[in-house]
Amino acid sequence: MRADESGFEVEQQQGGWTVRMWWPAGPVTGGPQRITIEPAVDAPARDVARGISTTVLRRLDLAAALNLAKMAPQAQSVLGDTTKVLTESGETAGLLLANEGVSEHYLAVLSFTYASMADMGAVAPVARLAKLIGRKPETIKDHLKRARREGYLGTIAGKAGGELTGKTSKIIESMSASKR
Repeated sequence: MRADESGFEVEQQQGGWTVRMWWPAGPVTGGPQRITIEPAVDAPARDVARGISTTVLRRLDLAAALNLAKMAPQAQSVLGDTTKVLTESGETAGLLLANEGVSEHYLAVLSFTYASMADMGAVAPVARLAKLIGRKPETIKDHLKRARREGYLGTIAGKAGGELTGKTSKIIESMSASKR
């Protein structure tokens, strides 16, 4: 594996082919964002003459490459920092709910935290968020539905999380500015 400031690259050999899988710098939460397949330096011409076969593609070990990328020290550091920020954000949502009820600030912070957890690949983000906020998962699901209805959080078909709206971004920015 090679790592630099732009990301992590894992290399595998599959027959006469060299496969490079790349993830951007940051928490490694899913498959690679780029895969490059090239003839290996020492590959016999007969092995590459007919091109990349489906057999080569089926033999890619994405799980092993993902595990290697997750173990990179840079990925571990970023993952730890991100986890800390999201924990603080979830706790902030809990304080907002206790102090203001289901307010626009609460819905914005809830949406931001939920979407970020999902993007990070967190397992059961609603349950984790419920624990941080101190409410039942069903309650948090209802609040997330409300956040979607009121335009704080968009949907991404077939995927947990969602897309933050401009409304949410403005509220989060104003809250950050007032802390300074």
